[in-house]
Amino acid sequence: MEAVWARFKFPIIAALVLLIALMSSFVVVPETQQAVIVRTGEPVRVANQFAPNEAYGLTGAGVITRWPIIEQVQYVDKRVLDLDMERQQVLSNDQQRLQVDAYARFRIIDPVTMVETAGSEANVAAQLSPILTSVLRQELGRRSFGSLLTAERGTAMQNIRDALDRQARQYGAQVIDVRIKRADLPEGTPLDAAFTRMETDRTQEAETIRAQGRKNAQIIRADAEAEAANVYAAAYGKDPDFYDFYRAMESYRRTFQTGTGQSSVILSPDNEYMRQFRGQQ
Repeated sequence: MEAVWARFKFPIIAALVLLIALMSSFVVVPETQQAVIVRTGEPVRVANQFAPNEAYGLTGAGVITRWPIIEQVQYVDKRVLDLDMERQQVLSNDQQRLQVDAYARFRIIDPVTMVETAGSEANVAAQLSPILTSVLRQELGRRSFGSLLTAERGTAMQNIRDALDRQARQYGAQVIDVRIKRADLPEGTPLDAAFTRMETDRTQEAETIRAQGRKNAQIIRADAEAEAANVYAAAYGKDPDFYDFYRAMESYRRTFQTGTGQSSVILSPDNEYMRQFRGQQ
């Protein structure tokens, strides 16, 4: 055996080196990863790169070849990644101090750009985190606290997503979504003061509505009285005698029917007020 090894030592070593090199030439790329092949520090090609609406199994994952030693393979996550923002205090447009928790979702769509500018997914998240905080402060600073409780919140989130996505493209990333988990007023005195201010504002708003209602009621009543006067005038013009009789009967009813019998009214028979009892004279 020693004689064989002494005689074929160099061919055996060469065969082992060749076998190791051949095995190193093949790399397995999972479906969840993108592979950037780097040659002498420069990215030269990408395997299994993300493509929208691409069918599963046709993405280029599997076994790929490379030049051993000369080419290195850097894996980049192909899945959707999370960016969780730390709790921040934001000043709204109506001077409310809000405690905001938000998060974003992104994915790497250009792994070559990511490798050249950031180096890894963690570095991309580190770069986007302060940008998310800044964009969120700017957008919420233009809106009131009440608007975050309405459908306007969706518009604010869309604006934040678009602004963050523009910044993320320089790192080869695409921002898919941005959401606010919580937007609360600070505990303690600021919260009590905010509730008091909100209660005062609602009271003033209610009083304004009531005042407007009273104003509208007066206008409606005045219009109705004017219309009634016009109707009475029109009726008087058609039959003055009947109108005079009707008004006199209405006056008698109001004067005598509601009496309690505790007082007396003495009038002369020829008093003008009793004229309708005497007939037309």
